[in-house]
Amino acid sequence: MFDYDNTDSDEEYDDILGQTFFNKYLCIKKLGKGSFGEIFQAVYDKEEYALKFEDRKKNCDLLQNEAGIMNYLKGPNIPIIKSYGFNSSYNILVMQLLGKDLEYLLKKRGTFSVKTVCMLGLQMVNILETIHEKHILHRDIKPENFVMGLGQCSNIVYLIDFGLAKKYRSMTTLIQYPLTMKKKFTGTARYASINALKGYEHSRRDDLESLCYIFIYFLKGILPWQKIKAKDKEEKYKKILQKKMEITSSELCRGIPKEFENMLTYVKNLKYEEKPDYKKLHDLLDKVMKEENYKNDYIYDWTLDEEKNKNEITNDNSIYNHEEKHNRKDENYHIKRNTKIYYTFEEPEINCSSACSIF
Repeated sequence: MFDYDNTDSDEEYDDILGQTFFNKYLCIKKLGKGSFGEIFQAVYDKEEYALKFEDRKKNCDLLQNEAGIMNYLKGPNIPIIKSYGFNSSYNILVMQLLGKDLEYLLKKRGTFSVKTVCMLGLQMVNILETIHEKHILHRDIKPENFVMGLGQCSNIVYLIDFGLAKKYRSMTTLIQYPLTMKKKFTGTARYASINALKGYEHSRRDDLESLCYIFIYFLKGILPWQKIKAKDKEEKYKKILQKKMEITSSELCRGIPKEFENMLTYVKNLKYEEKPDYKKLHDLLDKVMKEENYKNDYIYDWTLDEEKNKNEITNDNSIYNHEEKHNRKDENYHIKRNTKIYYTFEEPEINCSSACSIF
């Protein structure tokens, strides 16, 4: 995820800002924290990128797993990977720079409109169907891990943070791995499925149940288990699980279109190995759009907010003069030359014209 509200420098990452990695990418700004690393904005040859750093002393190597999975999944809604490598201190992933995550955008408003949730939802369901068809579970579906693109791709939703992702079936036989119990919890408790909190092995149904909780959160601005108090993490997980088991889909979805309740009820009743009917979920969102006469025009709530703000800005160019915004002198930065490239992916041009035509 990109936690834009948590941009204070951590001591262990203080040596990154102003450094050059792979003798190319100059880190100019901290963007925030990921689930297991720090994300920085970098520039190279007048292009901007995102660099994700993982402290090698922690010996988790989740970033290498993420790089491999993202390179395997590459497609319209997955950030383009440029390079993966390491130096003496960090594992480093270089990827396409994206915009704000959906949690950040939600915090600016409190809730999203039904239209915005449906337009986002259609893309989000498609993304999960695509990665599931490629034998991968994400296992940490939450608003922070869905990010909007930039420029020509600003209407496209991207899924990020694949450090916890894993295969759920054989790529040759398509046989799903056996259901196991008493697994250590993986994911984010607020959006995790009931079965995941119980300790069951993840399957496709769990990614989708998390997605349903996200839709409800977007529409209501809060979930009933968000303010639960507990003495430690384990007790909190138990209390969240209890609340999720006690509340009915009808209660949880009160005040929002019935289709969201139908969606949640459907995914909660899926069996471990059962293939979800993604078209059914897509159709439920489409039904809401049609009943409300909404057009899938990619005009999201924040798009309207931005237009409103633009209209309120004065035309006094002397106040809003940004001509020195990108006037940075490279001599102010020390080039870090001890970066060893472990392996590098092909660097295709970042072109989203084909992605934008899919939805």
